[in-house]
This record gives sequence, C-alpha cells and structure tokens, in this order.
Amino acid sequence: MSPARIFSNRRAAGRALGDELAPLGLKDPVVLALPRGGVPVGYEVAQRLAAPLDVLVVRKVGAPGQPELAIGAVGRGVTVSDDDTLALLGVTPEYFEAAAGRERLEVERRERMFREGRPSLDLHGRTAVLVDDGLATGSTMLAAVGVARQLGADQVVVAVPVAAREAVARLTAQADRVVSLATPEPFAAVGYWYEDFTQTEDAEVRDLLRLTAGEPRLAPLGSG
Repeated sequence: MSPARIFSNRRAAGRALGDELAPLGLKDPVVLALPRGGVPVGYEVAQRLAAPLDVLVVRKVGAPGQPELAIGAVGRGVTVSDDDTLALLGVTPEYFEAAAGRERLEVERRERMFREGRPSLDLHGRTAVLVDDGLATGSTMLAAVGVARQLGADQVVVAVPVAAREAVARLTAQADRVVSLATPEPFAAVGYWYEDFTQTEDAEVRDLLRLTAGEPRLAPLGSG
C-alpha cells in the first residue's frame, strides 16, 4: 500500500509550516521564497510570521543529457557545485561553467520579472527564512543559503514542508537552522507528498508578491 500524501497543496503546507516556525521567536524575519513552487508556501509562512515576503531566485545546473539531475546551482553572485556528482558523471569544468553561465542569465531575468521594479529586501541584521515546497538533493537551497549570507542576513533558516534526509543533513551544515515538517523514507520526490502539486505559474508568483506589497493583483487567485 502506498503511504498517504502529507499535504493537500502548497498553500496548506505553508500554513502548517508557518505554525511550526511561529513559536521559534525568529529575530526580525524576512521570508525569501524560491520560485516558483516555494512562493505559495512562503506566502502563507509570511502571513503567519507577519513578515515581509520576497523571492530568492536560484537555478539548478543540470547534468548533460539529464537536465533534471542537479550537478550544482547558481544564485546572484553564488555558484554551488556537487563535486561528487560531477566526478561520477565525468562532467568537465568547461561544461559546468557554460551551463552555470546560462543559468546566471536566467536568474537575472527572473528577478526582474518577478519583482517588477521593486527592490530586493534588505537582509542586514535580519533572519532570512528560506522557503521552498520541498528538498530533494538540496543543491538549489545550498545556493540560496550562500546568497542570503552574501546579502548580509544575520541568521539563515531553511524551512520546508518535506525533505529527503540527505538534503537536510547537507543544509544543516550550512544554515543556522533547518526546519522540515516531514522527512519520509524512502523519499521518492517532492511532488509525491502532495495531493495537488500543480505547477505554480509566473502570474501566481507575481500576484502573491503584489499582495504582500499591498498592491492589487492582476489575476484571480484561489485561497488553496
């Protein structure tokens, strides 16, 4: 028999995650959601913590012929490589740098698209709460931790509804705290643990950011 799904959808997962984070007394938190799927989760966390919401754009660097297999990740000014996977697959430094360069351009494009001219939030002296809908390998979140530290965050907290145990171990070595509501074993994939894992669209990301900024949204938005 297959194990039961844990969350009905991302918004419900975000509410549960917010309830878990609220009693921690995080110092001056800023919720930074990884788009796209992390933004509906992060929106609910930000509501529960009464904290501002922003996006932190990171991009996976895919393996040759296997774009879904992460061999690293990039964010603004940060590149993370999975050296074990690179060695196992025989990926050359030239391939990795070319692929990473393409993803850096995509990071810049997406930041402009999602923020719509709004500046990024100042993290100096604050707690960066990095939120995604789940962690499989943790590579993109590792890049996000590096970006948050580079931007001056005083503390970095990784918060997700569900994660592979190996990913939690990787992040625990880099973040000040890792919060995962569930670490099922075997893990399979992030989407496996949601009843509704419909792809989050760019328009929904922009609408949720507008809502937290007190601006009108453009498209109808369900409550989840």
